[in-house]
Amino acid sequence: EFLRPVTRREAYRADIVYGTNNEYGFDYLRDNMAYSLDQQVQLRRISQRADGWSSDFTSEQVQRGHHFAIVDEVDSILIDEARTPLIISAPDEESGELYKTFSRLVPKLHAPEDYTVDEKMKAVQITELGIDKMEQLIGRKLYEGGHEGESIKLVHHLEQALRAHSLYLRDRDYVVKDGEVIIVDEFTGRLMPGRRWSEGLHQAVEAKEGVAVQKESRTLATITFQNYFRMYEKLSGMTGTAATNAEEFHKVYKLDVISIPTHRANIRQDRADLVFRTEKGKFMALAREVKRLNQVGAPVLIGTVSIEKNERLAEIFKREGIPHEILNAKNHEKEAEIIAQAGKKGAVTVATNLAGRGVDIILGGNPPSAAEAEVVRGEGGLHVFGTERHEARRIDNQLRGRSGRQGDPGLTQFYLSLEDDLMRVFGSDRIKRMMESFGIPEDEPIENSIVSKAIEAAQAKIEGFHFDARKHVLDYDDVMNKQREAIYKMRANILESAAASESLRELVLGMIRDESKVIAESHFAADTVEEGIEELKKFLGALVPDVSPESIGKLDSAKNLGFESAREMADEVVAEVLEAAYQKKETDLGPVLHDAERVVMLQTIDLFWMDHLDQMDHLRDSVRLRSYGQRDPLVEYKNESLRLFRGLQDTIRQYAIQSILRIGTSDKGQATSSTQHVTSSGSRQSLAPNLVFSSAKNESANQSRPNVVTVTPGKKEPGRNDPCPCGSGKKYKKCHGR
Repeated sequence: EFLRPVTRREAYRADIVYGTNNEYGFDYLRDNMAYSLDQQVQLRRISQRADGWSSDFTSEQVQRGHHFAIVDEVDSILIDEARTPLIISAPDEESGELYKTFSRLVPKLHAPEDYTVDEKMKAVQITELGIDKMEQLIGRKLYEGGHEGESIKLVHHLEQALRAHSLYLRDRDYVVKDGEVIIVDEFTGRLMPGRRWSEGLHQAVEAKEGVAVQKESRTLATITFQNYFRMYEKLSGMTGTAATNAEEFHKVYKLDVISIPTHRANIRQDRADLVFRTEKGKFMALAREVKRLNQVGAPVLIGTVSIEKNERLAEIFKREGIPHEILNAKNHEKEAEIIAQAGKKGAVTVATNLAGRGVDIILGGNPPSAAEAEVVRGEGGLHVFGTERHEARRIDNQLRGRSGRQGDPGLTQFYLSLEDDLMRVFGSDRIKRMMESFGIPEDEPIENSIVSKAIEAAQAKIEGFHFDARKHVLDYDDVMNKQREAIYKMRANILESAAASESLRELVLGMIRDESKVIAESHFAADTVEEGIEELKKFLGALVPDVSPESIGKLDSAKNLGFESAREMADEVVAEVLEAAYQKKETDLGPVLHDAERVVMLQTIDLFWMDHLDQMDHLRDSVRLRSYGQRDPLVEYKNESLRLFRGLQDTIRQYAIQSILRIGTSDKGQATSSTQHVTSSGSRQSLAPNLVFSSAKNESANQSRPNVVTVTPGKKEPGRNDPCPCGSGKKYKKCHGR
């Protein structure tokens, strides 16, 4: 009865809702793309009556907001996935041919002479020699004066192709399944269908693997888990591995980490790491130990960091005649069954990181056999071996935590080599020289607590680096978050006002008054009062064809006034004209107008917000270079983004008001159906073909654009005092010439 399938809206009406972090985040974004209150699930306003919950809009309604969240495996969601934003996007028109071209050419470049790879920073840098070679291959200059836009595009595609070929490996970072590139979660080893790398990286990997290159996408809405969960008034969580990240939880989320003692004493043995010279020697030694344990009936769980290493180790076990089960993202369907039997006598399980967080591996198998359980306990319980250290100590601790649960005996140990990624990238020269000077064979280890401590120190250093990176992302996203909140509040006001037509009317009239001041001021930037009045008359005539003679007379009389008095008179007249035009629309269209203006305002916000997100992405990339001029990129980003956001607010108001005033009486028939809805995937489908900004061919989220200024080669750019080509009626210098 309590687990019956229900709609999202019904689920969110419950006092306690259980769900996944992704769905909560996407529901929040979809709610803020809705075109009516009926489409919202999280943010829907509801009131409680005697007969239960009602969705009717009343003055007593309250919003079920973000009050209290309890996050399971809180470190995984708030730390590991902190830098992964949730994005609702729509396909762009970009072709995939350039990705295919550069994917064919990049293998002809060779490191380090043509490009350098920084594995610590996951970055690739092309050298001067590499640029020369690539220019010969493509038959044109990469950096060509006069064609900056095209040059940036080519360099971007080249850089992503280099990253795809040199940093992202098949069966480690992704798998190819059913003609698709699917990302592998680096922390859990699980496949993440539906997720895509951004900025063209996913397309570059698709081109590298020879599968269909999907279209690039434009962001419609985005939020990070950091900012989503920080909206909750109270936030808490639980995990077995938070202690190493206590500082980050406190600084970012204001959460204290409290360690709760185990129910039963932990008697597991955590042995010091064994370090080998080569990976081959490490695997040979591990195979010997696993074979010995298998013969006495001890269950063994081996953790690998990638599918590739997982399959390689399984092949060695097969050659050595060791019976085993293999578990990775390719056969995750059997995960529950394999893990259930991982504690059985003589079981050998080779798994990637996905060997379930929080899973109890029962000694003796499942269902448990008392006799087998005793044999297993007698041999020391579940033996867990790690084959590499992860960059985060928490992930290593999770693997150790598979053994010795609920007071059971157990043993854990890591088998490492100097060829492991962590050892190779973050330095092991001193250990390597020591092993070579003593002539230690490749399958003979060093077992020394000093070595283990050195490795843990390296991990702590990497964790600090990643914390700084996450904090850096958050600093920038906080700027974006304030703007997102303002835009979503604007949308919410429109939706709530639309449910009460009088409220929507007041909202539109307020926008008209604000726009009137802007129109009057912009035209009074002219050289003389008379010139400004004439420009204003032209603009009003284009926007409102039937301006009354009285209004024109008032404007003409203002020519004889001083500048400030004339501007005030113009402001008053513009407000009168626009309000009169709006009232005439109300008389002609009646209640239908309110449906139409709701859609127009929401479409306008969504259209320009999408452009603003693109601009903010470009700004974020460009401000980094300002550090060379001794300027703080974050401060520059805040200043520039504020300027962009103020411009966005002005543009939204301008286009919304002008569009509402241009809804003609001939649209009355269509206006009744002028609504939009948001599909479950987040894409918008327009049902208003005759409204401004909508398109009859709009099947995804693409909408026809309002007029924009385009300066084509051979055409003279407008003079500063010429009318702006966008049709606003303003001078070019006060509109798109700024």
